[in-house]
Amino acid sequence: MNNVPQGNQPIFIMKEGTERIRGKPAQSNNIAAAKAVAETVRSTLGPEGADKMLVDPSGDVVITNDGATILNRLDVEHPAAKLIIEVSETQEQEAHDGTTSAAVLVGAILERAEDLLDDSIHQTIICRGFKEAHDLAKDELATLGWDATEEDLTSVAMTSLTGKSAEGAAEVISAMCVEAVQTIGDEGTLDDIMVASFSGGTYDESALIHGVLIEKERAHSEMPASLNDAHVLLVTEEIGIKESKFDTTLNINNPDQVKDFLAQEEEMLKGMCAEIISTGANAVFCQKEVDDLAMHYLAKAGIFCLKRVKKSRMEALKKATGARFVNGLEDIDPEDMGLASSIEEVKFGDYHCTVLKSDRTTSVTAVLRGSTGHSLDEIERAWDDAMGVVFLSARAKKLVAGGGGVYAHLARHLRLKAATMGDRKGMAISAFSDALESIPKTLAENAGIDPVDAVLALRKAESADYGINTQGDVVNMRDAKVIEPHKVVWTALGSATEAAIMILRIDDVISMKAGDGGMPPMPGMMG
Repeated sequence: MNNVPQGNQPIFIMKEGTERIRGKPAQSNNIAAAKAVAETVRSTLGPEGADKMLVDPSGDVVITNDGATILNRLDVEHPAAKLIIEVSETQEQEAHDGTTSAAVLVGAILERAEDLLDDSIHQTIICRGFKEAHDLAKDELATLGWDATEEDLTSVAMTSLTGKSAEGAAEVISAMCVEAVQTIGDEGTLDDIMVASFSGGTYDESALIHGVLIEKERAHSEMPASLNDAHVLLVTEEIGIKESKFDTTLNINNPDQVKDFLAQEEEMLKGMCAEIISTGANAVFCQKEVDDLAMHYLAKAGIFCLKRVKKSRMEALKKATGARFVNGLEDIDPEDMGLASSIEEVKFGDYHCTVLKSDRTTSVTAVLRGSTGHSLDEIERAWDDAMGVVFLSARAKKLVAGGGGVYAHLARHLRLKAATMGDRKGMAISAFSDALESIPKTLAENAGIDPVDAVLALRKAESADYGINTQGDVVNMRDAKVIEPHKVVWTALGSATEAAIMILRIDDVISMKAGDGGMPPMPGMMG
């Protein structure tokens, strides 16, 4: 790229091959990219939303209507499009649901902004208007909603599951979510709610297990299949003879030397097992491998053992039993042991597992079942969303009605504010209110309802509790038990507005290419 001062040679500012788009074309390009991403997930919004089939380069197929999954799997290059995906990631992390709504909202805000730009309203004024509209909407949103009850938690889960492939098991999963939150208590976290998935079953065979479930069976068939009042040892190192890090050579001159060598190894393994037995432990969970001969000695001593236990499950076992991690068998202390009220082998279809229960822990494990790999993936995604919003509702307490009623109410509120201004900023606020109505409009479109009629009907609604149902009627969504966490709307509104303003403020896109193209900088030139 170069600049040519009058009467002088070109001054090279950027490397050859650098692309630059400025002004209105840059804005239009960014807005178009963001709208394209929003349009990708728009048809998945709501209980009647369509599914998407995603095929990756290796041929793996994912069928889902989960907005977060779709956006995360999109391989996009445009920087503005990546911003929309970041919005969905923020929404997923903060509110566990509403990713599609957030993306649709960004696209709608930018579409209205484009109309204002076409009317020669400066981007700075538009951004100020959108920021004020956001603040006014947040102030009004803070006055909406009610505190969650136990019955509401079930409705929140049901609302989240509606329209998903796992909807057929909505009652089972909703009950599991509520029970899980109640079991872990006020001090529990989502890490205390573990998940194990097994194919070969149906959605309604899913169940909640109280305790820590490990997808492993006992290491030796002669070990006990169940224990009560178990003394637990958690070993993080291999139970066996460690391989030397250096290449070694053994000179063997006769068979007796081989026997002596094997006997020495056997004595070492027997000594390791004796260390374990001497502590009084009758259950050993090892994060790494356990030697076959060591398993034999442990089985003879009536000790239950699992090998190659995942680190996450080892952490859960530590919390559940109060045991300490043992790094080496040479210095085991009886105080390293923990206690479990019971350890038992269970079976889900063809899968053998172990369940540890303890009076010390409130941890639970959701066992999810699906007939195929695709259906299992979908119920996992549905569980994550439902569990997330139930946990959020139980902690934050505050809920609002679904069906697009809150967005329609906020749009009505902003439109009244904009009418009192009568300036360009008021036009931006009015445009923002139109963008908010894109949520109920999209819900209506996806349900096969005339979107204009739906929005006009919602504008006459009595309160934010009224939304549009799948038949096109405006009903009290709180009474219909279609509800969601207040934070889902709060987060979507904030992240969508921030992303839209960020994109609008860009008037220059500089794309730098890799490599050393162009002239080398000369004295007096800009780098």
